[in-house]
Amino acid sequence: MSFDGRLLAGMSVLAAVVETGSFTRAGEVLGLSASGVSRSISRLEARMGVRLLDRTTRALHLTGEGARLYELAAPHLSGIEDAANVVSGAAVTVRGTLRVSLNPVFARNVLAPRLPEFTERYPELDLVVVQLPDAGDLVTEGIDVAVRFGPQPASGMSSRLLLETRVLTVASPSYLKKHGRPTTPEKLAGHDCIQYIDPQHGKPFHWEFHRGKEILPVETTGRLTLTDVDTMVGACVAGVGVAQVLALGVEHLLASGALVELFPDWPGETFPLYVIRPSRRLPPAAVEAFLEFCWELCHGPRTAPASS
Repeated sequence: MSFDGRLLAGMSVLAAVVETGSFTRAGEVLGLSASGVSRSISRLEARMGVRLLDRTTRALHLTGEGARLYELAAPHLSGIEDAANVVSGAAVTVRGTLRVSLNPVFARNVLAPRLPEFTERYPELDLVVVQLPDAGDLVTEGIDVAVRFGPQPASGMSSRLLLETRVLTVASPSYLKKHGRPTTPEKLAGHDCIQYIDPQHGKPFHWEFHRGKEILPVETTGRLTLTDVDTMVGACVAGVGVAQVLALGVEHLLASGALVELFPDWPGETFPLYVIRPSRRLPPAAVEAFLEFCWELCHGPRTAPASS
């Protein structure tokens, strides 16, 4: 097949559709109408001789051939865009609009108190913060960067570990006064344990306890099952039952005595927090600026190596 500029243009449109999730959003990115995007995809399909997208009134899905074409072409399109960004200066200028999806625990306890610093540092950048479930589709929602808890499934997305926070087993003084304090994790079998749904699998998390190389799984039951962290913590403080929570975000409740850590002698279980990029074909300076700021929030500014 001979190469011409129309093929490259069609591939760029296809990539924009895949990465934004709709003809309309792709058109906004490319400066085209939704019908113009649709016509471009149709011309590309005619040139390739295969159907690349299955279209319905509600969704777009890559066909097998379309997924293969995108997988092979995306790195090359990214390289072309990176080269153009370097020449144009966009790679070093933080500006435009950045859409980020943040886990609410991170957003409330880590990012929000420092947001003025970020906006003052990058006055030409508009930050749009949305909340999606930790298993939400970033590409379909047009998200540039996400911050999520939990091991990330294998995918074409780029992820970076920000931190690991301890998993604590806690209860309120009122609950312990009424039901007694369990002396070992195994004693939780006789207690009302608040269950929390794993957003990636749709089932309650299994309770484990870690100490050095020792891992102790414990079967727990409870009458309350939740998908919202704030509700779980509030219910635990109110005395509904025992809960497993992340240390990040409950430090003040432990310090005030509103919650009591039950098993400090099992301190080893942690839960990871990742920052994720759904695609490399994004405004590089804005994305990198946000990634670096998240890193600073968790670890402090990076220090340059001492000069000899």
